[in-house]
Order: sequence, then structure tokens, then C-alpha cells
Amino acid sequence: MAGVTDDELYRQYETVNLYRRGPGAKVELNRPARMNAWNRQFSVDLRDAIGEVTENPEIRAVLITGAGRAFSSGADLKEAAGEEGEGRDVYKILTERYHPLITGIRRMPKPVIAAVNGPAAGIGLSLALACDLVVAAESAYFSLAFVNIGLVPDGGSSLFVPSRVGFARAAELAMLGERLAARQALDWGLINRVWPDEEYPAQAEALLDRLAAGATRSYAGTKRQLNQWLYQHMETQLEFEAGIQREMAATGDFAEGLAAFAEKRPPRFSGG
Repeated sequence: MAGVTDDELYRQYETVNLYRRGPGAKVELNRPARMNAWNRQFSVDLRDAIGEVTENPEIRAVLITGAGRAFSSGADLKEAAGEEGEGRDVYKILTERYHPLITGIRRMPKPVIAAVNGPAAGIGLSLALACDLVVAAESAYFSLAFVNIGLVPDGGSSLFVPSRVGFARAAELAMLGERLAARQALDWGLINRVWPDEEYPAQAEALLDRLAAGATRSYAGTKRQLNQWLYQHMETQLEFEAGIQREMAATGDFAEGLAAFAEKRPPRFSGG
């Protein structure tokens, strides 16, 4: 019989694994060969998993992490480069695939931890920051990488980042697109805890166990308070982001960003 601290595979999707850990649940992003990049199936699977942990009354806390060496490297640009027409409709992808996940995590009446085991970039960073607590291994890093392919932050990052670190640092992360090491992310207030790599798995699981055994309704009430204070305009901001991203996706710079990624070279942006 599995103990409270044993992980048990509870549901397996094509790109996501869902584990039970007593009253806790672990959602493992599982496209390790692609550094857990988001494609169409990934969005479907993750939405189903988030729905499952939300609706299951036996689950009292949730941890989201990545399989392999990354948390999530962002959108799957390999898939994006090969899509045409509706498949390249950035606005539709954001509003139909991504936004329900982000708002679902914020509205879930349970605490959600992002346990960042490696790179969290682009929409992968947005996913982490949608969670209530963000903890990381020391070797992890964070990146608003959108600018590097001619896009802008989406998935709520234009709200989540400045609400955590302020205007100056949010502008720096968004406009320079540089990697922010886990320790610096902690110093900036972007995340909550950092542990040495060898300590990180046990520490993250201990935090999940603590929250899963805690005052669940209190946590839900705190989330409602924080949402009301900081994120009451979240849906408006998500819609605004998606509109701007649709503009960016029509630019020559985005086309050049995708081409440069595919050809493994630095982009040559023209500003158009």
C-alpha cells in the first residue's frame, strides 16, 4: 500500500503525467526531448490535467514541474514554423489554448506550486508565474524570451512579472530577453525559494506535503484576496496581450525570428 509520501502515477496523458502524493498532486510536463515545449497536444493534455486536479475533492494542493532538464522552454517553435493558416493564428492559440490554463490555475481553490527544475522561458515562465508559489533548483533560470523572436510577453507575463518585480525589472526582462539565474530571480522577488540542485526535489515535495496537509479553505481565500487586489483585470490584460501578439505575429521581425531559430543563427531584425 502506497504511503502518503510515495508518488503514484494517477493519470498519464500523451505529454503530461499526473501523480498522486497522498492529498497532493504532481503535474509533470512530459516532453523532455523538446524541453517541454508547448504544442497543440501539450495544451490539451495540460488543460485536462489542471481540470482534473481542480475538480478532484481529494486533492488539496498541486505541484507543477517538468520532466528531464527543463521546466518548459516555451512555445514549440519547430511546430510553429511548420504551421500555416489557422495553425499560425496566434490570437486563437492564446485565447483558446493558453488562457484557460492560466486563469484555471489562478481560480483553482487550492494552492499551486511551480517547482522549476530547469529553464522556464516564454509561455513556460508565464505558467510558472501563474502559480501561487514558485520554487527552483539553483541551476534553473527564467527568461521572457519572446523578444528574441520578435514577439511580446504573453500568457499573463505582462501582468505577473511587473506585479512581482516592478516596472524597471519587468522592462529589462521583456526588452533584453536575457536569462535570469534562479538566485537572482529570488533576489528580485520573482520567485519564492531556491535550493541547491541536490536538495531541490526533496524540499519541493516537502512543501507540497505541507500545503496538502494545511488549511485548504484558508489558502483558497488568500488566493481570492490576491486575485482581487492584483489580478482583477487579468482577463482584460490577457485579451490585450493576445491582440498585441497578433500584431507582432504579422511582422517581418517575427518571420525573421522563426527563420533564424530554424536555421540556428542570430536573427537579423529590420524593425518591420
